Amino acid sequence: MPFEDRTEAGRHLARRLERLRGPDVIVLGLPRGGVPVAYEVARALDAPLDVLVVRKLGVPWQPELAFGAIGERDVRVLNDDVVADTGLDADELAAVEEAERAELERRVRRYRVARAPEPPAGRTAVIVDDGVATGATAEAACRVVRQAGAARIVLAVPVGPQGTLSRLRNVADQVVCLETPRHLGAVGAWYHDFTQTTDHEVAALLGRAAGHAPAARPRPSNREVEVPAGPVRLAARFVLPDRAPAVVAFAHGSGSGRHSPRNRHVAAVLDRAGLGTLLLDLLTEDEEHDRHNVFDIILLAGRLRAASAWLRRETGLPVGYFGASTGAGAALEAAADDPEIGAVVSRGGRPDLASPAALSRVRAPTLLIVGGHDCRVLSLNRLAADWLRCEHRLAVVPGAGHLFAEPGTLAAAAVLARDWFTAHLTHPETGDPEAGGPPPPSP
Repeated sequence: MPFEDRTEAGRHLARRLERLRGPDVIVLGLPRGGVPVAYEVARALDAPLDVLVVRKLGVPWQPELAFGAIGERDVRVLNDDVVADTGLDADELAAVEEAERAELERRVRRYRVARAPEPPAGRTAVIVDDGVATGATAEAACRVVRQAGAARIVLAVPVGPQGTLSRLRNVADQVVCLETPRHLGAVGAWYHDFTQTTDHEVAALLGRAAGHAPAARPRPSNREVEVPAGPVRLAARFVLPDRAPAVVAFAHGSGSGRHSPRNRHVAAVLDRAGLGTLLLDLLTEDEEHDRHNVFDIILLAGRLRAASAWLRRETGLPVGYFGASTGAGAALEAAADDPEIGAVVSRGGRPDLASPAALSRVRAPTLLIVGGHDCRVLSLNRLAADWLRCEHRLAVVPGAGHLFAEPGTLAAAAVLARDWFTAHLTHPETGDPEAGGPPPPSP
Protein backbone atom coordinates (compact mmCIF):
# COMPACT_ATOMS: atom_id res chain seq x y z
CA MET A 1 0.00 0.00 0.00
CA PRO A 2 1.61 3.34 -1.02
CA PHE A 3 2.90 5.74 1.64
CA GLU A 4 1.83 9.36 1.57
CA ASP A 5 5.44 10.60 1.74
CA ARG A 6 8.80 9.79 3.33
CA THR A 7 7.76 11.21 6.70
CA GLU A 8 4.79 8.85 6.94
CA ALA A 9 6.96 5.94 5.80
CA GLY A 10 9.50 6.79 8.50
CA ARG A 11 6.86 6.79 11.22
CA HIS A 12 5.54 3.39 10.14
CA LEU A 13 9.08 2.02 9.99
CA ALA A 14 9.89 3.45 13.43
CA ARG A 15 7.04 1.47 14.99
CA ARG A 16 8.58 -1.75 13.65
CA LEU A 17 11.96 -0.81 15.13
CA GLU A 18 10.84 0.25 18.61
CA ARG A 19 12.41 -2.78 20.27
CA LEU A 20 15.86 -1.59 19.16
CA ARG A 21 15.71 1.40 21.48
CA GLY A 22 18.86 1.54 23.59
CA PRO A 23 21.95 3.61 24.42
CA ASP A 24 24.18 1.93 21.82
CA VAL A 25 21.96 2.60 18.77
CA ILE A 26 22.85 5.00 15.94
CA VAL A 27 20.59 5.74 12.95
CA LEU A 28 22.26 6.37 9.58
CA GLY A 29 20.20 7.79 6.71
CA LEU A 30 21.22 7.36 3.08
CA PRO A 31 21.06 10.77 1.40
CA ARG A 32 19.13 12.23 0.10
CA GLY A 33 15.76 10.44 0.25
CA GLY A 34 16.60 8.16 3.14
CA VAL A 35 17.28 11.01 5.56
CA PRO A 36 13.65 12.14 6.09
CA VAL A 37 12.75 8.49 6.78
CA ALA A 38 15.72 8.07 9.10
CA TYR A 39 14.87 11.28 10.96
CA GLU A 40 11.53 9.82 12.07
CA VAL A 41 13.22 6.56 13.09
CA ALA A 42 15.91 8.35 15.10
CA ARG A 43 13.33 10.53 16.84
CA ALA A 44 11.21 7.51 17.81
CA LEU A 45 14.25 5.57 19.10
CA ASP A 46 15.72 8.64 20.81
CA ALA A 47 18.94 7.84 18.94
CA PRO A 48 21.55 10.05 17.26
CA LEU A 49 21.11 10.61 13.50
CA ASP A 50 23.87 10.85 10.91
CA VAL A 51 24.21 10.40 7.17
CA LEU A 52 25.98 7.56 5.45
CA VAL A 53 27.12 8.91 2.11
CA VAL A 54 27.15 6.35 -0.69
CA ARG A 55 26.70 6.76 -4.46
CA LYS A 56 25.13 4.45 -6.99
CA LEU A 57 27.21 3.69 -10.08
CA GLY A 58 24.82 3.88 -13.02
CA VAL A 59 25.22 2.51 -16.53
CA PRO A 60 26.12 5.60 -18.64
CA TRP A 61 23.27 5.21 -21.13
CA GLN A 62 20.77 4.04 -18.50
CA PRO A 63 21.69 5.83 -15.24
CA GLU A 64 18.87 4.26 -13.22
CA LEU A 65 20.42 0.81 -13.80
CA ALA A 66 23.11 0.36 -11.16
CA PHE A 67 26.19 -1.69 -11.89
CA GLY A 68 27.53 -1.00 -8.40
CA ALA A 69 28.02 1.62 -5.71
CA ILE A 70 30.74 3.41 -3.76
CA GLY A 71 30.89 4.68 -0.20
CA GLU A 72 33.09 6.50 2.24
CA ARG A 73 36.31 4.77 3.32
CA ASP A 74 36.94 3.81 -0.35
CA VAL A 75 34.33 1.04 -0.33
CA ARG A 76 33.41 -0.15 -3.83
CA VAL A 77 30.75 -2.74 -4.70
CA LEU A 78 30.18 -4.09 -8.24
CA ASN A 79 27.30 -6.13 -9.62
CA ASP A 80 29.20 -8.48 -11.91
CA ASP A 81 26.03 -9.64 -13.68
CA VAL A 82 25.10 -6.08 -14.73
CA VAL A 83 28.67 -5.33 -15.80
CA ALA A 84 28.70 -8.45 -17.96
CA ASP A 85 25.24 -7.89 -19.44
CA THR A 86 25.98 -4.27 -20.42
CA GLY A 87 29.49 -4.93 -21.73
CA LEU A 88 31.02 -2.05 -19.78
CA ASP A 89 34.79 -1.89 -20.13
CA ALA A 90 37.35 -0.78 -17.54
CA ASP A 91 37.58 2.79 -18.87
CA GLU A 92 33.79 3.25 -18.70
CA LEU A 93 33.68 1.85 -15.17
CA ALA A 94 36.48 4.18 -14.09
CA ALA A 95 34.87 7.27 -15.65
CA VAL A 96 31.56 6.71 -13.86
CA GLU A 97 33.30 6.01 -10.56
CA GLU A 98 35.45 9.14 -10.83
CA ALA A 99 32.38 11.34 -11.35
CA GLU A 100 30.43 9.70 -8.53
CA ARG A 101 33.41 9.84 -6.18
CA ALA A 102 33.61 13.61 -6.72
CA GLU A 103 29.90 13.96 -5.90
CA LEU A 104 30.28 11.74 -2.84
CA GLU A 105 33.06 13.95 -1.51
CA ARG A 106 31.02 17.09 -2.23
CA ARG A 107 28.11 15.72 -0.21
CA VAL A 108 30.33 14.73 2.67
CA ARG A 109 31.60 18.32 2.83
CA ARG A 110 28.05 19.72 2.51
CA TYR A 111 26.49 17.57 5.21
CA ARG A 112 29.38 17.48 7.65
CA VAL A 113 30.10 21.22 7.99
CA ALA A 114 31.36 21.73 11.55
CA ARG A 115 30.06 18.27 12.48
CA ALA A 116 32.14 15.17 13.08
CA PRO A 117 30.56 11.87 11.96
CA GLU A 118 28.88 9.74 14.60
CA PRO A 119 31.24 6.76 15.17
CA PRO A 120 29.46 3.41 14.58
CA ALA A 121 32.22 1.33 16.21
CA GLY A 122 30.83 -1.05 18.82
CA ARG A 123 27.24 0.12 18.27
CA THR A 124 24.06 -1.10 16.62
CA ALA A 125 23.87 0.79 13.32
CA VAL A 126 20.39 1.15 11.83
CA ILE A 127 20.83 2.01 8.13
CA VAL A 128 17.71 3.61 6.64
CA ASP A 129 16.71 4.42 3.06
CA ASP A 130 13.38 5.26 1.43
CA GLY A 131 13.44 1.95 -0.45
CA VAL A 132 15.72 -0.46 -2.29
CA ALA A 133 15.57 -1.70 -5.86
CA THR A 134 18.81 -3.40 -6.97
CA GLY A 135 20.26 -3.01 -3.47
CA ALA A 136 23.70 -1.88 -4.66
CA THR A 137 23.65 1.33 -2.62
CA ALA A 138 22.34 -0.44 0.50
CA GLU A 139 25.03 -3.11 0.16
CA ALA A 140 27.74 -0.46 -0.07
CA ALA A 141 26.30 1.24 3.02
CA CYS A 142 26.41 -1.99 5.02
CA ARG A 143 30.00 -2.64 4.01
CA VAL A 144 31.04 0.90 4.99
CA VAL A 145 29.56 0.49 8.47
CA ARG A 146 30.94 -3.02 8.87
CA GLN A 147 34.40 -1.73 8.02
CA ALA A 148 33.95 1.05 10.60
CA GLY A 149 33.50 -1.54 13.33
CA ALA A 150 29.75 -1.62 13.96
CA ALA A 151 28.78 -4.40 16.36
CA ARG A 152 25.45 -5.04 14.59
CA ILE A 153 23.89 -3.78 11.36
CA VAL A 154 20.14 -3.43 10.82
CA LEU A 155 19.02 -2.38 7.35
CA ALA A 156 15.54 -0.80 7.50
CA VAL A 157 13.51 0.34 4.50
CA PRO A 158 9.81 0.93 3.81
CA VAL A 159 9.78 -1.10 0.57
CA GLY A 160 11.97 -3.50 -1.39
CA PRO A 161 11.64 -6.59 -3.62
CA GLN A 162 11.93 -10.01 -2.03
CA GLY A 163 14.93 -11.11 -4.10
CA THR A 164 16.99 -8.02 -3.28
CA LEU A 165 16.15 -8.24 0.43
CA SER A 166 17.25 -11.87 0.53
CA ARG A 167 20.62 -10.94 -0.94
CA LEU A 168 21.06 -8.01 1.48
CA ARG A 169 20.69 -10.38 4.44
CA ASN A 170 24.18 -11.59 3.51
CA VAL A 171 25.69 -8.17 4.40
CA ALA A 172 23.33 -7.01 7.20
CA ASP A 173 22.64 -8.81 10.46
CA GLN A 174 18.94 -8.01 10.12
CA VAL A 175 16.75 -6.59 7.38
CA VAL A 176 13.45 -4.88 8.25
CA CYS A 177 11.06 -3.99 5.42
CA LEU A 178 7.39 -3.01 5.57
CA GLU A 179 6.37 -3.88 2.00
CA THR A 180 8.06 -6.76 0.15
CA PRO A 181 6.52 -7.19 -3.31
CA ARG A 182 7.83 -9.93 -5.54
CA HIS A 183 8.21 -7.38 -8.35
CA LEU A 184 8.93 -3.85 -7.15
CA GLY A 185 8.68 -1.74 -10.30
CA ALA A 186 10.04 1.59 -9.03
CA VAL A 187 10.47 2.76 -5.45
CA GLY A 188 8.67 6.01 -6.30
CA ALA A 189 5.53 4.09 -7.23
CA TRP A 190 5.10 3.25 -3.53
CA TYR A 191 4.78 6.92 -2.56
CA HIS A 192 2.06 9.43 -3.39
CA ASP A 193 4.65 12.19 -2.95
CA PHE A 194 8.16 11.16 -3.99
CA THR A 195 9.54 14.65 -4.57
CA GLN A 196 13.32 14.62 -4.48
CA THR A 197 14.86 15.67 -1.16
CA THR A 198 17.29 18.61 -1.40
CA ASP A 199 20.71 19.06 0.20
CA HIS A 200 19.28 21.90 2.28
CA GLU A 201 16.59 19.62 3.70
CA VAL A 202 19.17 16.96 4.55
CA ALA A 203 21.36 19.50 6.37
CA ALA A 204 18.33 20.95 8.18
CA LEU A 205 17.16 17.54 9.41
CA LEU A 206 20.64 16.66 10.64
CA GLY A 207 20.87 19.96 12.47
CA ARG A 208 17.43 19.54 14.00
CA ALA A 209 18.26 16.02 15.15
CA ALA A 210 21.49 17.26 16.72
CA GLY A 211 19.60 19.98 18.60
CA HIS A 212 21.18 22.90 16.79
CA ALA A 213 19.06 23.35 13.70
CA PRO A 214 20.11 26.31 11.55
CA ALA A 215 17.96 29.39 11.69
CA ALA A 216 14.80 28.80 9.74
CA ARG A 217 14.47 30.52 6.43
CA PRO A 218 11.87 33.28 6.41
CA ARG A 219 8.59 31.96 5.09
CA PRO A 220 8.33 32.69 1.37
CA SER A 221 6.01 35.38 0.15
CA ASN A 222 2.90 33.53 -1.04
CA ARG A 223 0.02 35.63 -2.25
CA GLU A 224 -2.69 36.09 -4.82
CA VAL A 225 -1.88 38.92 -7.23
CA GLU A 226 -3.30 40.56 -10.33
CA VAL A 227 -0.92 41.00 -13.25
CA PRO A 228 -1.67 43.84 -15.71
CA ALA A 229 -1.75 42.74 -19.35
CA GLY A 230 -3.01 45.51 -21.60
CA PRO A 231 -6.71 46.11 -20.96
CA VAL A 232 -7.11 43.18 -18.55
CA ARG A 233 -5.73 42.06 -15.21
CA LEU A 234 -4.83 38.40 -14.84
CA ALA A 235 -5.24 36.42 -11.60
CA ALA A 236 -2.09 34.65 -10.39
CA ARG A 237 -0.52 32.91 -7.41
CA PHE A 238 2.92 34.39 -6.69
CA VAL A 239 5.47 32.65 -4.45
CA LEU A 240 8.87 34.24 -3.83
CA PRO A 241 11.25 32.44 -1.42
CA ASP A 242 13.73 34.53 0.51
CA ARG A 243 16.85 35.26 -1.58
CA ALA A 244 15.36 33.56 -4.65
CA PRO A 245 17.86 33.78 -7.56
CA ALA A 246 15.19 33.67 -10.29
CA VAL A 247 11.46 33.29 -10.91
CA VAL A 248 9.46 31.06 -13.28
CA ALA A 249 6.15 32.03 -14.90
CA PHE A 250 3.76 29.14 -15.64
CA ALA A 251 1.72 29.01 -18.84
CA HIS A 252 -1.07 26.47 -18.38
CA GLY A 253 -2.71 24.31 -20.99
CA SER A 254 -6.18 24.55 -22.45
CA GLY A 255 -8.92 24.50 -19.84
CA SER A 256 -6.43 24.84 -16.99
CA GLY A 257 -5.20 27.67 -14.79
CA ARG A 258 -3.40 28.63 -11.63
CA HIS A 259 -5.26 25.97 -9.62
CA SER A 260 -3.99 23.10 -11.79
CA PRO A 261 -2.84 20.38 -9.31
CA ARG A 262 -0.12 19.18 -11.68
CA ASN A 263 1.43 22.59 -12.19
CA ARG A 264 1.04 23.40 -8.51
CA HIS A 265 3.04 20.23 -7.77
CA VAL A 266 5.83 21.32 -10.13
CA ALA A 267 5.76 24.85 -8.71
CA ALA A 268 6.10 23.47 -5.17
CA VAL A 269 9.23 21.55 -6.22
CA LEU A 270 10.71 24.74 -7.71
CA ASP A 271 9.79 26.74 -4.61
CA ARG A 272 11.50 24.17 -2.37
CA ALA A 273 14.61 24.60 -4.52
CA GLY A 274 14.50 28.35 -3.78
CA LEU A 275 13.00 29.51 -7.08
CA GLY A 276 10.10 31.95 -7.28
CA THR A 277 6.99 30.92 -9.22
CA LEU A 278 4.05 32.69 -10.79
CA LEU A 279 1.04 30.44 -11.52
CA LEU A 280 -0.86 32.59 -13.98
CA ASP A 281 -4.31 32.53 -15.56
CA LEU A 282 -3.60 33.69 -19.11
CA LEU A 283 -7.30 34.35 -19.76
CA THR A 284 -9.99 36.08 -17.75
CA GLU A 285 -13.11 34.16 -16.74
CA ASP A 286 -15.10 35.78 -19.55
CA GLU A 287 -12.43 35.01 -22.15
CA GLU A 288 -12.29 31.33 -21.18
CA HIS A 289 -15.85 30.82 -22.48
CA ASP A 290 -14.61 31.35 -26.04
CA ARG A 291 -12.65 28.21 -26.99
CA HIS A 292 -10.91 30.14 -29.75
CA ASN A 293 -9.02 32.11 -27.09
CA VAL A 294 -7.68 28.91 -25.52
CA PHE A 295 -5.76 28.14 -28.73
CA ASP A 296 -4.85 31.73 -29.64
CA ILE A 297 -1.10 31.29 -29.17
CA ILE A 298 -0.30 34.88 -30.15
CA LEU A 299 -2.73 36.24 -27.55
CA LEU A 300 -1.41 33.91 -24.86
CA ALA A 301 2.21 34.73 -25.70
CA GLY A 302 1.47 38.43 -25.38
CA ARG A 303 -0.04 37.85 -21.94
CA LEU A 304 3.04 35.86 -20.91
CA ARG A 305 5.38 38.65 -22.04
CA ALA A 306 3.34 41.09 -19.96
CA ALA A 307 3.72 38.77 -16.96
CA SER A 308 7.50 38.55 -17.40
CA ALA A 309 7.72 42.34 -17.57
CA TRP A 310 5.69 42.55 -14.34
CA LEU A 311 7.94 40.00 -12.66
CA ARG A 312 11.08 41.95 -13.58
CA ARG A 313 9.58 45.15 -12.17
CA GLU A 314 8.51 43.37 -8.98
CA THR A 315 11.64 41.33 -8.34
CA GLY A 316 14.51 42.43 -10.59
CA LEU A 317 15.26 38.72 -11.07
CA PRO A 318 15.88 36.57 -14.18
CA VAL A 319 12.68 35.06 -15.56
CA GLY A 320 12.01 31.64 -17.08
CA TYR A 321 8.90 30.03 -18.57
CA PHE A 322 7.26 26.69 -17.77
CA GLY A 323 4.59 25.65 -20.27
CA ALA A 324 2.16 22.74 -20.24
CA SER A 325 0.11 21.54 -23.20
CA THR A 326 -0.86 24.60 -25.30
CA GLY A 327 0.96 26.79 -22.78
CA ALA A 328 4.25 25.40 -24.09
CA GLY A 329 3.55 26.85 -27.52
CA ALA A 330 2.74 30.22 -25.92
CA ALA A 331 5.92 30.09 -23.81
CA LEU A 332 8.16 29.50 -26.82
CA GLU A 333 6.33 32.09 -28.91
CA ALA A 334 6.85 34.61 -26.10
CA ALA A 335 10.50 33.65 -25.57
CA ALA A 336 11.22 34.15 -29.27
CA ASP A 337 10.67 37.91 -28.89
CA ASP A 338 12.23 38.31 -25.45
CA PRO A 339 15.99 37.65 -25.37
CA GLU A 340 16.00 38.18 -21.59
CA ILE A 341 14.11 34.95 -20.90
CA GLY A 342 16.68 32.71 -19.23
CA ALA A 343 15.22 29.21 -19.74
CA VAL A 344 12.09 27.42 -20.96
CA VAL A 345 10.65 24.06 -19.90
CA SER A 346 7.71 22.29 -21.54
CA ARG A 347 5.83 19.40 -19.87
CA GLY A 348 3.58 17.33 -22.08
CA GLY A 349 3.58 20.44 -24.23
CA ARG A 350 2.66 21.46 -27.74
CA PRO A 351 5.71 23.46 -28.82
CA ASP A 352 4.62 22.81 -32.39
CA LEU A 353 1.84 25.38 -31.85
CA ALA A 354 4.49 28.10 -31.92
CA SER A 355 5.36 29.13 -35.46
CA PRO A 356 8.53 27.68 -37.03
CA ALA A 357 9.87 31.21 -37.38
CA ALA A 358 9.39 31.81 -33.66
CA LEU A 359 10.98 28.49 -32.71
CA SER A 360 14.07 29.33 -34.74
CA ARG A 361 14.40 32.67 -32.89
CA VAL A 362 14.29 31.23 -29.36
CA ARG A 363 17.60 31.74 -27.59
CA ALA A 364 16.69 30.50 -24.10
CA PRO A 365 17.90 26.95 -23.27
CA THR A 366 14.82 24.79 -23.74
CA LEU A 367 13.84 21.45 -22.20
CA LEU A 368 10.97 19.47 -23.74
CA ILE A 369 9.60 16.84 -21.32
CA VAL A 370 7.27 14.23 -22.84
CA GLY A 371 5.73 11.03 -21.52
CA GLY A 372 6.99 7.84 -23.08
CA HIS A 373 3.41 6.67 -23.74
CA ASP A 374 2.32 10.00 -25.24
CA CYS A 375 3.33 8.93 -28.76
CA ARG A 376 1.55 11.63 -30.77
CA VAL A 377 2.84 14.51 -28.64
CA LEU A 378 6.30 12.95 -28.62
CA SER A 379 6.34 13.07 -32.42
CA LEU A 380 5.17 16.70 -32.40
CA ASN A 381 7.90 17.62 -29.93
CA ARG A 382 10.53 16.03 -32.14
CA LEU A 383 9.30 18.05 -35.11
CA ALA A 384 9.35 21.27 -33.08
CA ALA A 385 12.83 20.49 -31.74
CA ASP A 386 14.13 20.39 -35.31
CA TRP A 387 13.28 24.09 -35.63
CA LEU A 388 15.07 25.13 -32.43
CA ARG A 389 18.48 26.73 -32.85
CA CYS A 390 19.12 27.22 -29.13
CA GLU A 391 20.51 24.76 -26.63
CA HIS A 392 17.75 22.21 -26.17
CA ARG A 393 16.98 18.71 -24.98
CA LEU A 394 14.09 16.30 -25.39
CA ALA A 395 13.59 14.27 -22.19
CA VAL A 396 11.27 11.26 -22.26
CA VAL A 397 9.79 10.08 -18.95
CA PRO A 398 9.27 6.30 -19.21
CA GLY A 399 5.74 5.06 -18.50
CA ALA A 400 4.17 8.53 -18.49
CA GLY A 401 1.05 9.47 -20.43
CA HIS A 402 0.03 12.94 -21.55
CA LEU A 403 -1.09 14.06 -18.08
CA PHE A 404 1.77 12.38 -16.14
CA ALA A 405 -0.84 10.76 -13.90
CA GLU A 406 1.08 7.50 -13.51
CA PRO A 407 2.82 6.99 -10.11
CA GLY A 408 6.14 8.78 -9.87
CA THR A 409 6.05 10.28 -13.38
CA LEU A 410 4.99 13.81 -12.41
CA ALA A 411 7.64 13.87 -9.68
CA ALA A 412 10.23 12.82 -12.27
CA ALA A 413 9.12 15.62 -14.62
CA ALA A 414 9.26 18.14 -11.77
CA VAL A 415 12.84 17.13 -10.92
CA LEU A 416 13.85 17.49 -14.58
CA ALA A 417 12.33 20.97 -14.66
CA ARG A 418 13.96 21.98 -11.38
CA ASP A 419 17.39 20.83 -12.51
CA TRP A 420 17.05 22.59 -15.88
CA PHE A 421 16.05 25.90 -14.31
CA THR A 422 18.72 25.59 -11.63
CA ALA A 423 21.41 24.95 -14.24
CA HIS A 424 20.33 27.48 -16.87
CA LEU A 425 18.29 30.15 -15.13
CA THR A 426 20.24 30.64 -11.91
CA HIS A 427 23.65 29.93 -13.49
CA PRO A 428 23.32 31.15 -17.09
CA GLU A 429 25.99 30.16 -19.57
CA THR A 430 28.33 32.85 -20.79
CA GLY A 431 29.54 33.36 -24.31
CA ASP A 432 27.93 33.69 -27.70
CA PRO A 433 25.03 31.28 -28.20
CA GLU A 434 25.68 31.45 -31.94
CA ALA A 435 29.26 30.29 -31.52
CA GLY A 436 28.38 26.67 -32.08
CA GLY A 437 25.47 24.55 -33.10
CA PRO A 438 23.06 23.35 -30.42
CA PRO A 439 23.35 19.83 -29.11
CA PRO A 440 21.05 17.38 -30.85
CA PRO A 441 17.83 16.52 -29.04
CA SER A 442 17.74 13.28 -27.11
CA PRO A 443 16.14 10.46 -29.03
